[in-house]
Amino acid sequence: MTNDMTSLFYWKPPTGTQKPHTRYADLCVYGGTASGVSAAVQAARLGLHVLLIVPERHLGGLTTGGLSFTDTGRKEAIGGLSREVYARIGTKYGKAEEWNFEPHVAEEVLREMLAEVRVVPYFGQFLASVKKSRGRIISLTTEEGLTVEAAAFIDATYEGDLMAKAGVSYTVGRESNKIYGETLNGVQIRDKHQFLKPVSPYVIEGDPKSGLLPGIQNHTLPAGSGDKSVQAYCFRLCLTKTPANKVLYLKPDGYDSSNYELLRRYIKAGADEFFNKFDPLQKGKFDKNNHGGFSTDFIGANHKYPEASYAEREKIFQAHVHYQQGLMWYMGNEPTVPAPLRERWSEWGLCRDEFVETGGWPWQLYIREARRMVTDTVMTEKHCKGKLKVEDSVGLGSYNMDSHNCNRIIVEGFVKNEGDVQTSTPPYAISYRSIVPRERECRNLFVPVCLASSHIAYGSIRMEPVFMILGQSSALAAWLFIEGGFASVQELPYALLESALRQAKQVLAWRA
Repeated sequence: MTNDMTSLFYWKPPTGTQKPHTRYADLCVYGGTASGVSAAVQAARLGLHVLLIVPERHLGGLTTGGLSFTDTGRKEAIGGLSREVYARIGTKYGKAEEWNFEPHVAEEVLREMLAEVRVVPYFGQFLASVKKSRGRIISLTTEEGLTVEAAAFIDATYEGDLMAKAGVSYTVGRESNKIYGETLNGVQIRDKHQFLKPVSPYVIEGDPKSGLLPGIQNHTLPAGSGDKSVQAYCFRLCLTKTPANKVLYLKPDGYDSSNYELLRRYIKAGADEFFNKFDPLQKGKFDKNNHGGFSTDFIGANHKYPEASYAEREKIFQAHVHYQQGLMWYMGNEPTVPAPLRERWSEWGLCRDEFVETGGWPWQLYIREARRMVTDTVMTEKHCKGKLKVEDSVGLGSYNMDSHNCNRIIVEGFVKNEGDVQTSTPPYAISYRSIVPRERECRNLFVPVCLASSHIAYGSIRMEPVFMILGQSSALAAWLFIEGGFASVQELPYALLESALRQAKQVLAWRA
C-alpha cells in the first residue's frame, strides 16, 4: 500500500479495452450494495434472468465495507432476505444470527448467495447513459461499453445514478421544515456530536480578522431552513489491538497538522470523548465510527458528491481518505496530543486480514445520503413518528432518525457543528409508492436505496438491513410486474404484492 493510498481507486478512467457488447435480461440490478445483492438473489430465486451491474470492485457496499456493527433498530422488524443474511453470517460463527461481524465474512456470505442462484456480477461498470422509450428504460450502457437491455431495472446504488439518468425527479440536501410540515429538518444546532467545550474557529484564537480554520464557514441560515447540505461521510474502520494482526496507521503524503488544529484546541480545552465508538465485533476486532465534536466525519467536505462526475467523486473520495488517515496518525503521533492519549490511541491499528488489497483500509466510503427521489409518496418525519400511516407497506424501518452533522459554523465567536439530529421512532411502514417513480417519469424502475424520503426521515430509513428489505421487495415487485405483463410498476395491484411479500417473510406491520 502506498503512502498516498493510490491503491484505493474508487473510479478509474475507462480502459477502452472492452469491445461494446450487449446483454439481455428480465431484470437489471444496477449497484452492488447489499440492497442490490438482495434484489438479485430474490429475483433469481423466482426464475428471472438477472444481470447485476456493479460499479465497485466488491460486493455489499457498507455491509461488507466497514459498517460491521449493524444499526438494527428493532430486530423484530427485520424479515425476509435481510434476516437471512444475518443468519448466514451467524452460521459462520456457530450462532443462530450475528449482527456484529468481520467485513470479509459478510462479503463471503453475499458472494455465496449469488453463486447459489448463478448470478455473476459485472464489476467495475460505471454508468454512462440510459436509453428510454415511451416512459420505459430500454437499456443502460456503462463507460466500459456494456449495454444491458431488460424489462425492468433496479437502482440499488447509494448515489441514485440510474434514477437520475433516467430523468426521474430527485432532490439533494435538506428540505425546509415547512415543505412537509416537519420539525427536525433543515438547519439544526444540537448537543450531540458537538463541541462541548469552547473552541475558537479563527486562525489566531479569538481574532476574527485572522481568518477561519479549515472546514469552518460563516453560516447564517435560520433554524429549520433548507439548503443543499448532506450529512457527513467517513470510513468505518475495522480496528484491532492484537499485535500479530495490527497494521500501524500511515502518515499520508501531504500531511498538514493545521487540518487538525481544531482538534488540538478541543483536546486542550478538556475534551475526553475519543474512545466512545470502538464497538466490538468478532475475533478481537472493533468497528470505529464517528463520535464527538471532532472525529472521523469529514464535516462539510461532501456536499458536491451526490451530483459530481465520477472523476470529481474520486477526488472527494481520496480527500476523505487523506483526512481520516491523517486524523488517525495525528492522534497517535503528534507531540501536541497529550502522551497518555497518544499511547492509548496507538494501541489500536487496522486489521491485517481485512481489506487486504488496501492495507486494512475500507474500500467503501460511508455515503450516508446522496440523491433522494421525489415521487407521489415521500416518507417524512410524520411517517417515522407514526403520525402518518401508509397502506402499501413493503417493509419496516425502526432505527432512530439519525442524521449526522452537515457543517461547521461560528456561533457567538466559537465553533459549533450543525445538522446532527437523533430522535427515537417506533417501527413504521415504508410505502411501495416511495420506491417507484411517478408513472409519467419512468414505468419500469425501482429505487430501494435513494427512495423518496425527506432528509430527516432518510436518517432513519438509511440502515443496511432496511436497504436489503427494500431491495428484496423491489425484486418481488419486478417479478410480478414482468410475469403479469403490467403496463407500469405503478399499476401493480398492492394486494398481489402484499401476498408475495408475506410469503417471502417480509415484516409489513408492527404489532407492539
